[in-house]
Amino acid sequence: MDGIKLAERAIATDISGIRKVAEMIRSLKDPIDLSIGQPHFGVPESIREAAKKAIDDGMNIYTETQGIPQLVNAFQEKLEGKYDKEEIIATSAVTGGLVLSFMALLNPGDEVLISDPYFVLNKQLALLLGAKPVFYENYDYDFQMPLEKIESLITKKTKAIVICSPSNPTGAVYSPEELKALAKILDKHGIVAISDEIYELFCYDFPFVSISEFYRQKTIVLKGLSKSYAMTGWRLGYAAGPKELIQTMAKLQQFTFICAPSMVQVAALEALKVDMTPFTEDYKNKRDRIYSGLMEIGYEVIKPAGAFYILPKAPSGDGVEFVKKCIAENLLVVPGSVFSQKDTHFRISYAAPDETIERGLEVLRRIF
Repeated sequence: MDGIKLAERAIATDISGIRKVAEMIRSLKDPIDLSIGQPHFGVPESIREAAKKAIDDGMNIYTETQGIPQLVNAFQEKLEGKYDKEEIIATSAVTGGLVLSFMALLNPGDEVLISDPYFVLNKQLALLLGAKPVFYENYDYDFQMPLEKIESLITKKTKAIVICSPSNPTGAVYSPEELKALAKILDKHGIVAISDEIYELFCYDFPFVSISEFYRQKTIVLKGLSKSYAMTGWRLGYAAGPKELIQTMAKLQQFTFICAPSMVQVAALEALKVDMTPFTEDYKNKRDRIYSGLMEIGYEVIKPAGAFYILPKAPSGDGVEFVKKCIAENLLVVPGSVFSQKDTHFRISYAAPDETIERGLEVLRRIF
């Protein structure tokens, strides 16, 4: 009997390198886990209680595709009233927002500009839709915005650009000046900005600014609760942007996700009231500790301004080989090649207890 003939898009998609590392955790005894981008603190109690009550109250059904009205109102308030209700949609996390926005915008053969290093989904999602990811490498720009390079890569087929600030995996945060300059370039060429702002809470050295402040007319803003409130498994986010684009995403959601998780939508009403400032301060301290520790050892590294990742250069210049040495020492980090066309760096997630960070630095000191 002949085997099943899988779709080419499925064959071309690789297993996530992050998940491969996650699987290794199961085989290691007491691993030093600095690999997964998941907050180490728990979901605040008031949010958990709100979710439990929603379940008990029967909120286990389909909701409006765009989200329950109370939540859309809350998101509108969170966005400072800059968007009408028809310009907002609750999504199944930022990942759901990325899927819907890519589906709404990209035809086979269209080009989408993506930074290198990049969030792993961006490349694979473009390929799944038959679009072409075009990478603008920013290693030589301290992971900031290479504006001239970006404009040089624009063609008649360029449809959109993905911006992730604060960034996974680099921790870079783009300045208002960079974003304003980029907005001028995008406006000149009529390109849509897809702005992944999942880490906006974790911005340590200056206030977070969205490109939508300068390019509202063609920006789709993607925000979420997964990282800010440790709700990674709850899968809730929201998107805001031009009405035509948001309503198209809502139409596509009807035939994909149906709606964001119902009881989580109710719990989100409570989450948006919780002050997470103490957690942000804690993660800023972790950022400072991991950066100073790596610098003291001698690693070549750029200080991240946000998120909870840092991307040092492997001493040998070979990220995969270096990570193998780390794993042999019970330390889990992720090779930079998972997030890049290059294999020169490795990613550390410092969303971990301070003791774990110290143990990790000790291993990195020995290996160096």
